Amino acid sequence: MQRKRISSGSRFEEEVGYSRAVVVGDWIFVSGTTGFDYNTMSISDDIVEQADQCIRNIQSALAQADASLTNIVRILHIVPDADEFPRCHPLLRQYFGAIRPTSTMISAGLADERMKIEMEVTAYKGLTDM
Repeated sequence: MQRKRISSGSRFEEEVGYSRAVVVGDWIFVSGTTGFDYNTMSISDDIVEQADQCIRNIQSALAQADASLTNIVRILHIVPDADEFPRCHPLLRQYFGAIRPTSTMISAGLADERMKIEMEVTAYKGLTDM
């Protein structure tokens, strides 16, 4: 089985040595993705705006794998301040309410103090709803 690597062009991928996403068969594994706008390397101070940018970055990676948010089966949210996470609930429900993937939230430090949320997803292209 072949592996396809997807890059967002983020300098972090080159510096650390990883791919934004890896496709193996019908599986797509998207690395922890933050709220940086990779075109400008800017990031909002607001967790909800960062979460929205995370999702747009994930959408871009999935599109390069011929998939979309509807293919997501698992999400891992990492936030430094767990008390801020509920502010993201309406946005997450907007994007994922109909999809309803599995989801976990962990409170942990992130690599840059400006980051308020990071999301990692697993998607599967061969999905049909039961």
